Amino acid sequence: MRAHPEIRLVSRDRGGDYASAAARGTPQARQCADRFHILKNLGEALEGVLARHLATRRKSQAQKPRAAPLSNAQSQQPSKLDPKEAELSQAKREERLARYQHVVALRAQGFSPTAIASQVGIGHATVSRWLSSDMFPEQQPRPRKMALDPYLPFLRQRWEAGCHTIAQLYRELVARGYTHSYHSVHEQLVRLLPEGKKNAAKGCDLSPTPLSSRQASFLFLRRPEELEADEQESLLTLRHLHPEIDLAYDLVQQFARMLRTRTGEQLDDWLEKVRASQIREFQGFVAGIERDKAAVVAGLTLPQNNGVVEGKVNKLKLIKRMMYGRARFPLLRQRVLHAL
Repeated sequence: MRAHPEIRLVSRDRGGDYASAAARGTPQARQCADRFHILKNLGEALEGVLARHLATRRKSQAQKPRAAPLSNAQSQQPSKLDPKEAELSQAKREERLARYQHVVALRAQGFSPTAIASQVGIGHATVSRWLSSDMFPEQQPRPRKMALDPYLPFLRQRWEAGCHTIAQLYRELVARGYTHSYHSVHEQLVRLLPEGKKNAAKGCDLSPTPLSSRQASFLFLRRPEELEADEQESLLTLRHLHPEIDLAYDLVQQFARMLRTRTGEQLDDWLEKVRASQIREFQGFVAGIERDKAAVVAGLTLPQNNGVVEGKVNKLKLIKRMMYGRARFPLLRQRVLHAL
């Protein structure tokens, strides 16, 4: 870059290393933060807000939870996370804990695992695993999976004995040390035992499947006119959960309009509104904007962006993955050159 003094503008993402490299390599150029990455940063902060409130909502819906108190070791965040990541991780954990408590409450009311999975919006296997636990199961790295074949004689024996409920068979397999998913058991039994399985789920009046914090954040970031009728209804329900969520939606939409119309001169007014809102997850986003304000203003004003470069990177990754990691760089180079 130093060899090209004619460079007048550098478009980049929000990484500090890119900013310092551009400053050293092209001190004469103006830096422009990529709009996609700016909106992505806002979406991450928004996800934290939604996770916190959705967790509170799920806790209020759950009745008579049986979750045991967590030890200090379980509730602590890994030390390798920075404060922002730790806060988001904790919010997601609280959302998952609230789901667990909701599952336990519905089971106490007599709902079947299948009905609970539909109500809470998680997989049947997760419901079965949670209900078989004595306390809230912290997320752990996935254990190494085993094949189902060693358990087939046991499954045939249980099926012939009259147990035709795959959920029950899966629970018994887990008790015997099986570590694969519920889906793999279901798939094998449907293929090997064509009689099918009994439908344990009874008709019941259930509310729509709730959204996760990530799904909800996508609704908040999209253009309102592009939402389907059911998405608009879900969005309206979310906004009515808490005044802070409704305020967060207004702030996110204002920023998204500013970004799409490239009216960066409105940024200072928007930052003041966010500070006044006292939404804690947004304050970190504001601090990041202030540290990189000149580049952000350029990104919200100028037409340049990282679109072409990101497209080339995506193409390169696709070609690399098509090779399944089994070839070396010379072949990758040839495939990229032929794809140009």
